[in-house]
Amino acid sequence: MPGIIDPSVKVGSQIGRSVLRVEGRDKVTGRAEYTHTMRLPGMLHAKLFRSTVPHGKIKSVETRAAEKLPGVLHVITIDHVKGVIPNPYYGPAFHDQPILADEKVRFVGEPVAAVLARDPHVADQAVQLITAEYEELPAVYDEIDALTAQTFVHEELRPAGTFTDLKHLQGMTNTNVALDYRLRRGNFERAYAAHEFKTQKVVHLSFEPFATIADYRPDGVTIHTASQGPSFVRMEIARLLGLPENKVRVKVPYVGSGYGSKLYIKLEALAVALSMIARRPVKVAATMEEMFYQVTKHPCTFRIKSGVDKNGKILARKCEVFWNGGAYADIGPRVTQKAGLTASGPYDIDNVDVDSYALYTNVTPSGALRGFGVPQLVWAYESHMDMMARALNWDPAEFRRKNLLREGSVHATGQTLADAPLDKVLNTVLDRIGWNQPFDRGSGSIRRGRGFGIAIKAVTSPTTSVAIINISADGSPTVYCGTVDMGQGSDTALAQLVGEALNVPTESVRIVQRDTDVVPYDMGTLGSRSLFHMGHAIQRAAEDVRSKIAALRREVGEPEGSNLPISALFQKRYGMQAGNIIGSGIFKPDYVPPSRENGQSPNITPFWLISGAAAEVEVDTETGHVKITKLVNVVDTGKAVNPKIVETQISGGALMQLGFTLFEKIHFDGGQITNASLADYKIPGFHDLPTAMENLYVEHEETNGPFGAKGVGETSMFCVSPAIANALDDAVGVRLTELPLTPEAVFRAIRTKAGKPLESE
Repeated sequence: MPGIIDPSVKVGSQIGRSVLRVEGRDKVTGRAEYTHTMRLPGMLHAKLFRSTVPHGKIKSVETRAAEKLPGVLHVITIDHVKGVIPNPYYGPAFHDQPILADEKVRFVGEPVAAVLARDPHVADQAVQLITAEYEELPAVYDEIDALTAQTFVHEELRPAGTFTDLKHLQGMTNTNVALDYRLRRGNFERAYAAHEFKTQKVVHLSFEPFATIADYRPDGVTIHTASQGPSFVRMEIARLLGLPENKVRVKVPYVGSGYGSKLYIKLEALAVALSMIARRPVKVAATMEEMFYQVTKHPCTFRIKSGVDKNGKILARKCEVFWNGGAYADIGPRVTQKAGLTASGPYDIDNVDVDSYALYTNVTPSGALRGFGVPQLVWAYESHMDMMARALNWDPAEFRRKNLLREGSVHATGQTLADAPLDKVLNTVLDRIGWNQPFDRGSGSIRRGRGFGIAIKAVTSPTTSVAIINISADGSPTVYCGTVDMGQGSDTALAQLVGEALNVPTESVRIVQRDTDVVPYDMGTLGSRSLFHMGHAIQRAAEDVRSKIAALRREVGEPEGSNLPISALFQKRYGMQAGNIIGSGIFKPDYVPPSRENGQSPNITPFWLISGAAAEVEVDTETGHVKITKLVNVVDTGKAVNPKIVETQISGGALMQLGFTLFEKIHFDGGQITNASLADYKIPGFHDLPTAMENLYVEHEETNGPFGAKGVGETSMFCVSPAIANALDDAVGVRLTELPLTPEAVFRAIRTKAGKPLESE
């Protein structure tokens, strides 16, 4: 094993290497353990009885038949839970979600009771024997209706206290508004081009469904869970149980993707409560169908108006964004604010007016999903930009160049733009799609078109990351950090940062599996923050290590500049191969909270995410079918730590958004999901992939990033939808303003444009 100073490794050689994934061998050989496949001695399986009405008071829950089924050990309702957790409500923004439905249900699929058995099939059978009677209440499903409805999902708002901008809502009644975020800049008395856009409800659909095992004992609780944020789980469970955090242990094995769905508390509180009652380990594992009833993406309605002068300069923009948060807030208020602050887009506009609302409705709760609300906004404002450009007879590319924010420009929030190469990304997108080159527009029933989009995102702030690096007596480094690798390759990238900082090969670095008894605090793996925030913490831990190595050299009498390997230093200090050097680092970026009155802040984000996309499409005018013949995605990656992982991140995000753009949608009938299975809910398959796809990144050093790097996990999601919609309009002259762009929707629009709407036939 090489020492801490390895002359054979050149400085800088670990950054920019397409190192093989550090966990790749475990995964491809089937040795990787996931919570979904774990078993503990004496473990019971829990299955859930769920609500069949969207909103109603619980009159009774009949469990006697289930209790009598051989093999059933417990049937548990909220009354049993309150016997061990008196106030069983949780949530990152509001303490609004009960562990099991309490007095009323707020969406179809809400857990009402749980059956525990040694055999999961027995528990499943017992669930079918439970019945419930409800006094049904009026329900509200649409975010616009929720704003003025007299049906209130919650009787009273209970902010968790975590976020200061929610405190004014404490105790408020008769409202479905969970946050009203405002951004104001300049004056807004203009004439406008106005449009409304809608996005649909979709599911994250991680291929490892939600799973948690809780093992409660009198001296504390151990939780094995598929989570993106073990530190938050630990804090929230400790709060619920009234325990010190050191009595709650959260262990995260490999996670089979999350995309934001496995943040904060999902099944953990329920599993802990069941284990406390049963006094045995309890596993709660969702089926694919149950994924649709846990958390989804925020649908939204976006109303956008812009005023433009005769020279094509956007003078003013007004945005109203209504987010459908579902029955429980989850992290919706943060989506509302953090996405809302970039609702005006990557444009230099002197007069900006944004209202962004988080709204309760009687459907599955919405939470974080890759992009944190920004893809919904980009879909709208980049479609809006094309519509305005065409109305003004401007080339869409030149119209954007005319209005694009530049380095040193002041963003609508009041922060000066830095390290945000919008023009570089835009030019790369246009070049790769051949925007100014001749283009075959098709003939007969097949028509072809091109479109593109450009986007900006502010990274979630403020957040904190802590890292520890332990150098063993032979010089080998071990890293302890809370960043969860859920398939995005963060373990590999962080190992490369350690290798760079300590001048050792990446392959010699070990990243410890996440365990809150072992690893220090990290806010969570979300919002493209991990490489930047944890990377800084790792750099600082490495600096601490280096200073302690220097002190050890002085202690053992080594002259300054000595290159004696670390193992030899330990031998000189202890007389044997013994000892450790431990370095730690903490990173929390500077941040100025936005003004409550106008949302202004000189430092709203530690860095900006920039991306662009372009699409070529073929449209069959006789069927409405849209084929993507070419898809180009370009992201700003700062310095690419691992080029291969960056490319796969870009392609993965783009294809995910492709599904959301063309066909993915959760369908409801009276609050009931009608397509909660992979048989009816379609995700992209091989035949849906673009004929040609380019996954590109622009290297523009992030001057305040670790080794010039920044995250890229979300950026390729942003522009796919408007690029395809703009290409569709370019091909057949129809503008769709609601996702998904299904063949039926396209065909109906084509017929309507031709004066032959289907309804008239």
